[in-house]
This record gives sequence, C-alpha cells and structure tokens, in this order.
Amino acid sequence: MAPLKFLEMYPLKKLCTLGIGGAARYLLEVQATDEMQQALKYCHQKKLPYFILGKGSNCLFSDEGFDGLVIVNKISFLNHSSSSIFHVGSGYSFSLLGVQTARLGYSGLEFASGIPATVGGAVYMNAGANGGETCDALMSVDYIDEQGCLKNFSRRELQFAYRFSPFQKLPGAIVGATFELKTDPQARQKQLEILAYRKKTQPLAAKSAGCIFQNPAGDHAGKLIEACGLKGTNIGGAEVSQVHANFLINKDAATAKELLALISEIKKQVKNMAGIELQSELRIIPYLLENA
Repeated sequence: MAPLKFLEMYPLKKLCTLGIGGAARYLLEVQATDEMQQALKYCHQKKLPYFILGKGSNCLFSDEGFDGLVIVNKISFLNHSSSSIFHVGSGYSFSLLGVQTARLGYSGLEFASGIPATVGGAVYMNAGANGGETCDALMSVDYIDEQGCLKNFSRRELQFAYRFSPFQKLPGAIVGATFELKTDPQARQKQLEILAYRKKTQPLAAKSAGCIFQNPAGDHAGKLIEACGLKGTNIGGAEVSQVHANFLINKDAATAKELLALISEIKKQVKNMAGIELQSELRIIPYLLENA
C-alpha cells in the first residue's frame, strides 16, 4: 500500500461551507476504504488526534485551526443493482444521491436534494428535512473503528434520534451506507418541489453551515429567532440571515469567536422571550481534540 501523503498547515476555511477556521496541522485526503483504514491505524498508533471531514457543511473550526490530522473523506462509489437498494460511499454527495434516486423513480431520499453534505455526514447527523430523516431509508452502515477494523451495522442495531446517530459517540469513521428505497413515479416531482422550496426559503448562496439550531418540540427555531427581531443582527462579520433566521452567515470575514458570540446572544434572547433553551446542532471542533 502506498504511504500516506500528508499536507501540513492547510487552511481549513477552504474546506468548510462557513469559510471559517485556522490551519490544520496535517491534512489527508482518502478515496478508498483501505486508505481510511490505514489513516485510522496510523492515528491510533501515533496517538494523533483526527477529525473526519466531508463537505464541511455542519462544522465550525477554531480560529487557531486544528492540532491534529483532518481526514477529508472522498470515498464516493455508488452501486445500484436492478432492485431498489443503493450501496454508497460515505464521501458521496448526499444531495446528488437524492437527485439521482428520484430521477430513477425511487422515493425515500428526495429531501436530500440541496443538503450540502456527504452521505457519511448525513448518517452521522441523521440529517433531515421536509419530514424525512436519513435513518428512515437506511439498511446498514459500513464503519471502521479507531484501530482500522471494518464493521457492518444493520439498521436494527442502531438507535437514531432527531439529529443524532450512535456514531457521534463512536471513535472511527463511516465509510459506506446502504439504503432501501421505494418505487414511486412521483419521486422526481417531489424532489424538484423540495429543491425549489429550499432555494426560495434558504440563503443557499451565502457562506453558512445550514441550520444552526435544532427545532424545539412543536416549534421552529427560525420562527423563534425571527420573533426576537434578530434577522440581520451581526457580531463582527457573522450575521443572522435575512432570508432564514436559523441560518448564520459569514458575511464579512467572520471569525469563529464572532460566530460563537452570535450563537450565545441568540440563545439568550430566545430564552428571555420564549423561555426555550435552543440547542445548537453545529459541530464545534476545538484546536485540541482528545480522541487519539
């Protein structure tokens, strides 16, 4: 097997949709399962902290950067038999998968259209929209533990919840997922309607991490933030979107410190107004991470 090729002091702002973050001490791109195994074994042996990065759409890196190895997941195969089962690499575009399966007349992942995540990231966060969640159509997950051992988990072995998967508590990396969809001649039309609605109601062209806060039970975080009159509020270069209040955007060279301060201010004002403690779904990656 070829030796791992690390880049050093790579600017993380280039790899995440917020465009925020200092430099990674090391960076490595993997394109196959065996490369991910090799990388995780290396980190385990060297006691090197690591972070698995897909499209960087739901994460905030420290202004200092990351003192470890950022592994960029480019495992992007797609296997589809004549049935409704799709086996997909974890680095595959979740949005593209939603479009492609809908075009083929399969229902179950239409909501993925327009979500800027990889399949691995969607499984990890149990991403959802428009009444659907990633776990709904999931059959199994291919996973590599921190010692490089490949495992397969069936859906019945995994407990998912709103924006939660068990992988958030497991060291290692998702490398593949299998979905079972249903035939539906209306799938393509549903997917197009979802994408059109998303384009109309979300600031897709802005630098953002997607929705920042989880929706409280029976309510919507964006509605609560807007009711506080916070649309357009900014701290430094970080701003509450004028389009959708649950999106915080990097309008003018924002720093992680500014974005976190804006998150804190929003939580305080919503708590004061509605008595609701908003919960962030943003992954905040500190400079020092203990996972080695």
